[in-house]
Amino acid sequence: MAKVTAALVKELRDMTGVGMMDAKKALVAVDGDMDAAVDYLREKGMAKAAKKADRIAAEGLTGIYAEGNIAALTEINSETDFVSKNEQFQTLVGNITEAIAKENPATLEDANKLNSGEGTIESEIISATTTIGEKISLRRFVRFEKTEGETFGSYLHMGGRIGVLVHLDAADKEDVARDVAMHIAAINPLYTTRDEVPADKIEHETKVLTEQALNEGKPANIVEKMIKGRLSKWLSEISLVDQPFVKDPDQTVGDYLKAHGASVKEFARFEVGEGIEKRQENFADEVMSQVKK
Repeated sequence: MAKVTAALVKELRDMTGVGMMDAKKALVAVDGDMDAAVDYLREKGMAKAAKKADRIAAEGLTGIYAEGNIAALTEINSETDFVSKNEQFQTLVGNITEAIAKENPATLEDANKLNSGEGTIESEIISATTTIGEKISLRRFVRFEKTEGETFGSYLHMGGRIGVLVHLDAADKEDVARDVAMHIAAINPLYTTRDEVPADKIEHETKVLTEQALNEGKPANIVEKMIKGRLSKWLSEISLVDQPFVKDPDQTVGDYLKAHGASVKEFARFEVGEGIEKRQENFADEVMSQVKK
């Protein structure tokens, strides 16, 4: 059986908002599996809005380059947020993003070999790492291509902490595309439409919602209707076109796009460090360890 530590209990509490003992009980019940513990609490109706959010840790910037019919969105990481204010680092991000947009690499390995600055992306990153004194890396990128009858939109939030690139299937809709990009930055949809949600994710959510309804003691004859309604609500929350538009919640993003004769062909949203677990520093322990040496 996995050891349920105080750190695990705290993490689950922070993710779900439940009490300490409930968090510990859930972890014990599922042998310390964090994702399973979240599901356990949801099934018991104790964490209705629990989100298995990716832990955000790494620092750095997202970059956007769009010119003509090509565009790219990148994430370049550093160890501290101070580096994001460094002019050399900002120039590096711009150069890398432009090179990726223009050269269309298939993989990160290919991207690192592209010409950039006075060398390649890889050599420029090594040079910046040496000068700045922190580990720097190109983490991910997307690249879009459009036709003359389509539109790109982009938005950088907080100077690049969040970057969004949108591709609309309509011409001359720059303002619409930017509005949608801002919405995506704020609300973070996972899919454009509910039809894109993978079957296995729907099956998993249905299972959780079923257990939740049964544990609430609802009559069997209405459980099915409850599940259907809750599943539809969940799908609308993660699907871009079904979400209430941030600038006008009385209409959905889909309604807004339709009113302007546009639709979303594709989009990408990068938030710096999402999904990377941050090393926890305890300076008191660090000092004590040095003293003991």
